[in-house]
Amino acid sequence: MAFHNGDFQQAAEAGLQAGHDGYNVANKATCVHATYVEKKEKARLDLFQLAAQRAAEHAQAEPANANATVPARHRPRPLQPGHQRGQGAGAGPGSKVKEALERAVALEPRHAEARVALGTFHAEVIDKVGSLIGGMTYGARRDIGVALFEEALRLNPGSPIGLVEYANGLVMFDGEERAEEATRLYQQAAALPPADAMERLQVELARAELQL
Repeated sequence: MAFHNGDFQQAAEAGLQAGHDGYNVANKATCVHATYVEKKEKARLDLFQLAAQRAAEHAQAEPANANATVPARHRPRPLQPGHQRGQGAGAGPGSKVKEALERAVALEPRHAEARVALGTFHAEVIDKVGSLIGGMTYGARRDIGVALFEEALRLNPGSPIGLVEYANGLVMFDGEERAEEATRLYQQAAALPPADAMERLQVELARAELQL
């Protein structure tokens, strides 16, 4: 209840008290707080690092748990349609992130959140280093990334973050030429009625994109 009400710190603490069974909630609450609430960059990065450490521990303890294998990682700042290549958040820890997300999708094919995160990984890598190096070094491909976003939205069409990340991904993949399509996705996300505090933050993010 604390998570849905927007008390992410309390949700993280309650999740940790439940042991590994509560790690997914704790990590998600920590990352949402870091992404949308925390203003200081060092504090944000510290929170992401803490969640990543717990996620690694959880995945080692429960390797067959799809949620445990989704690594807690740095979520990119919002991207505007005028975003230029090379300004993205980067590839993060590289192949380990990709392998963990692919494993989560294999364990639970209907895991829309993992598909969105994996699509974002492909987009960030290509945005950072280009298609050739991204494909050779990290196995990042535009067609795979787009397919992951589209399947995630098919599984969960009312997901604000799915729409926002797809919009960001299109801009990272293709730049200004996809700005209009990205804007339409932001508009769809901005018009959604949020189901809880996290979705309200995501809807507000989409609305902020439209004001840039």
